[in-house]
Amino acid sequence: MFKRFLILSLLLAVSACSLFAKNDSVVMQKKHEPKKATLYSAVLPGLGQAYNKKYWKMPIVYAGIGTIAYFIYTNNDGYKTYRLAYDYKTGINTDVSGDIISIANRYSNENLIRIRDSYRRNVELSWIVMALWYGLNIVDATVDAHFFEYDIGDDLSLKIEPTLQPNCEMMAYGYGRCSTGVSLKLKF
Repeated sequence: MFKRFLILSLLLAVSACSLFAKNDSVVMQKKHEPKKATLYSAVLPGLGQAYNKKYWKMPIVYAGIGTIAYFIYTNNDGYKTYRLAYDYKTGINTDVSGDIISIANRYSNENLIRIRDSYRRNVELSWIVMALWYGLNIVDATVDAHFFEYDIGDDLSLKIEPTLQPNCEMMAYGYGRCSTGVSLKLKF
């Protein structure tokens, strides 16, 4: 019994020492990878911004997606409505609601076609804008990941001062004209 107690005490002492021992090994920090940010943002919009720790950009990404989705939905609804009205007016589909019948009676065939095509064009443009917004989300995450560890040093400065530059033209009585301007000097 005493041997078991001694072995258990020895094991506890060794494990406690290993817990409180100083760790002399070098800890390798994971490098921030732009490929991961690109992949994350491509899989789920806004996830690349979260990987880059730019959490404030995520609501902007989703607000853009929500706004574009709203326009897709409303334009698609208008397209379906005027398509049904045109189909009713031409006799292709006579099983429609009273709202569609009143729209069909209000407009001529040419106007119904024009309105229907306008809604269809807006739906297609909204999908193109959605694809561009999705691509911009991916590009933003990639560029942010590339600049994640970029450090601007303390020796970066911009000096703005007014300047007077003599002009080559000589005026009467031997005096030259001067040009005024602004000089920008960037030191890095």
